[in-house]
Amino acid sequence: MTELFKIGFLTVSLFDLLDIMIVSFVIYKLYRIIKGTIAAQIFLGLILVLFLSFLAQAAEFKAFGWMLKLITDIWVIAFIILFQPEIRRLLLILGRNPLLRMFVKNDEKNLADILTETAFELSQNQHGALIVLVRTAGIRGIVETGEVINARVNKNLLRSIFFPRSPLHDGAVIIKGDIIEAARCTLPLSTETDINGETLGMRHRAGLGISETADVVSLIVSEETGGIALAIDGKLIKGLSKETLKSQLTKNLKITKDISWKSFFDQTLGKK
Repeated sequence: MTELFKIGFLTVSLFDLLDIMIVSFVIYKLYRIIKGTIAAQIFLGLILVLFLSFLAQAAEFKAFGWMLKLITDIWVIAFIILFQPEIRRLLLILGRNPLLRMFVKNDEKNLADILTETAFELSQNQHGALIVLVRTAGIRGIVETGEVINARVNKNLLRSIFFPRSPLHDGAVIIKGDIIEAARCTLPLSTETDINGETLGMRHRAGLGISETADVVSLIVSEETGGIALAIDGKLIKGLSKETLKSQLTKNLKITKDISWKSFFDQTLGKK
């Protein structure tokens, strides 16, 4: 092992630096997750005790090191008992990461299934809906016109948003990856007012309009007829059956997997 430099009695190698960087990164990410909670203060105290314990062992202060190790062991147990909610939250976040999902079988329904079931339940009740699914570049300007949600895609949440008496049911819901970014968003209207002699409503014109100007898929449920349509690349596909809708969504939303990976790495590296 190649020695890089010495600090007093400590010899530092390349592997030592790598080890320190990994530990520092893990500690930083843990702190970011629990930042703003009472657990954050306890966590910092635990880190301080661990650091002092390391120095005591390096300096061969046996009695002081034994005392700090005893405090550390008790502190870790107390931390686990007192802060179970924060630990559960941490494990939940880790469990949702794509890297872990590669090795774990996922029984959850995919995005196409959720959207198909949601669309047909809304259709049966004749509740109008407009959902914009971002495929590549985001549409931040559109998101900022609505109410920020930032919640995982969920059928019940979407049905609640588009319930006629909900204050969020007007406008569009924006979904990026598997996250509902915002609701009640304002979209640009298409200049097309009718297709094949059939007049387009405001939802259809808005869904078509955003698909003409951005790389998105618009899912539209008509409040008047309950009909379901997709707007893709400036083209409107109407009268979709359940199987056809699911097939079209599956085919056209494959790119959202790449978006999910990009979001994961952005979060991992602390980007906003």
